[in-house]
Amino acid sequence: MMTTSNQEKLTKKDLRKLFWRSLTMEFSWHYERQMHMGFSYMIAPALKKIYRNNPEKLADALERSLEFFNCTAHISPFIGGVTLAMEEMNAEQDDFDTSSISAVKTALMGPLSGLGDSILLGTLRVLAVGIGTSLAVKGSLLGPILFLLIFNVPAFTIRYFASVKGYELGATYLEKIQKSGLMEKFMLAAAILGVMVIGGMTNELVTVSTGLQLGSGDSATKIQEVLDGILPGLLPLSATGIYYYFLKKKTNVVLLIVATAIFGILCAQFGILKS
Repeated sequence: MMTTSNQEKLTKKDLRKLFWRSLTMEFSWHYERQMHMGFSYMIAPALKKIYRNNPEKLADALERSLEFFNCTAHISPFIGGVTLAMEEMNAEQDDFDTSSISAVKTALMGPLSGLGDSILLGTLRVLAVGIGTSLAVKGSLLGPILFLLIFNVPAFTIRYFASVKGYELGATYLEKIQKSGLMEKFMLAAAILGVMVIGGMTNELVTVSTGLQLGSGDSATKIQEVLDGILPGLLPLSATGIYYYFLKKKTNVVLLIVATAIFGILCAQFGILKS
C-alpha cells in the first residue's frame, strides 16, 4: 500500500452539506441510471475537498458518482458517507482499487432499499396518512399537520444520522479491514452481494413470457411451461443479458427503448410474447 499524502478529513460541516443536498435526491430521475445525478450532486462538494490537489482523480470520482444508483432517498446519505470514506482512502493511496467503491455502493443499495421502503414508506408513511386522514375528514387542521410531523420528523432524523454514521463507519471499519489484510475478501463478498442484488432485481422487475405453443387444443404444449421447467425466469434473464450487451457497446438508451417498444408490439401482435 503506497500512501501519497496526509489527506484533509471531512468535517461535520461537510456531512451536514451532504445531508441537505440529499433532499434533492429524486429531483432528477430517469430509467437509465435512475437517481445517479442526485447522488452525484449530494457528494460533489465533499469530493472536491477530498481531491482538492488532484484534478484527475476528482474527474474520475465524479464520473464514478454518475453510475447507476437507486435506493430509498432517506437512506441514500448512508451510502454517500461510505462512498466518501472510500474516496478518502483512494486519495491517500496510489494503489487503491477504485472498482471496490462501485462494488460496495452496489452491494448496499438493495438491502438498504429493502429496509427503507418497508419501514419508512411501507409502514411509517401509511401510519401517518391513516392518522392524518382520519382527522382531516372531520375538518380538523391537525390532520395535515400530524401527517407531516409523524412522517417527516423520523424521516429527517434518519436521513441526518445516515449522513454522519455512513461516513464514520466507512472511515473506521474499512480502514481497519484494509490494515488487517481482509480488504480483498471484503471486496469479494461485496461483489457477490451486488450480483445477488442485481439478480433479484432482474427477477422482480423484468417480466418476459411467451405465448407460443406446440400443437393445438387442450393437448398443446406451452413453450413457457417448458422454459420454466428448465429454468424459471430464463426469458427475463436472457432479455437482461441482451440489454447488458448493448449497453456495454455504448448503444444509445433512447434507441434501445424505441426498439423495445416496436419489438414488443410486433411480438404481441403475432402472439410471440404475452403479458
